[in-house]
Amino acid sequence: MLKHILAAVQKHAAAEYPRECCGLILAVGRRQVYFPCANVATEPTEEFRIAPEQYAGAEDQGQVIGVVHSHPDATSRPSPRDLAMCEATGLPWHILSWPEADLRTITPTGETPLLGRPFVHGAWDCWQVCADWYQREWGVEFPAYARDDGWWEKAGGPSLYEQTYEAAGFYRVDQPERGDMIVMAVGRTVHPNHAGIYLGGEPKLPGEHAELYGPGPFLLHHLYGRPSEIIIYGGPWHDRARLILRHKEAQ
Repeated sequence: MLKHILAAVQKHAAAEYPRECCGLILAVGRRQVYFPCANVATEPTEEFRIAPEQYAGAEDQGQVIGVVHSHPDATSRPSPRDLAMCEATGLPWHILSWPEADLRTITPTGETPLLGRPFVHGAWDCWQVCADWYQREWGVEFPAYARDDGWWEKAGGPSLYEQTYEAAGFYRVDQPERGDMIVMAVGRTVHPNHAGIYLGGEPKLPGEHAELYGPGPFLLHHLYGRPSEIIIYGGPWHDRARLILRHKEAQ
């Protein structure tokens, strides 16, 4: 990080303390500048959120080449959400502990393992593990779908899986085959709120290992608050199923 940008970030962190400060690093011509943003998170002492309109305003001024935020009264060690969102944005993330003023930079790796990733809603969650499986196994790409935490509890809100699966290239089937997406209702929910990839009797993932017992069938999924995993699909999981969806690019 350039010295004049670091100085601007430190000034911003001090002004916002004990809230997390946040901002963007822009490339404007041959210069790099710090673009401070307002933290609009519900709990700004614990996390940060940049309003989409402010992000768009920054893009009007230059190319976004980095994301910055502070960790008040904490180390610069990235949280699971930091790691997930760094991957999701595809940009370096700069984390400044404050008032210690230790700076750490993390960069996207380009590929997060399907198994064992921590749960971060909106970045590493049940939909994303499905989307990543389709991309790696079949080369199918999906746009980034915005989703608020707890959407499934709002009776007047959208039922995201039920209302968007056709536009995403899926259609309903009666019996699952390997690669189908199983959409389930888990916990106290108004809408079907969980999804996984039906693997049939072939649970192996390239380059990854899971301790599995039994003949299957198997399901890759990422349950709220737990690491992503492969489980046996049957019993209560089968009972929770609401949709069996096959993608038009099924192989």
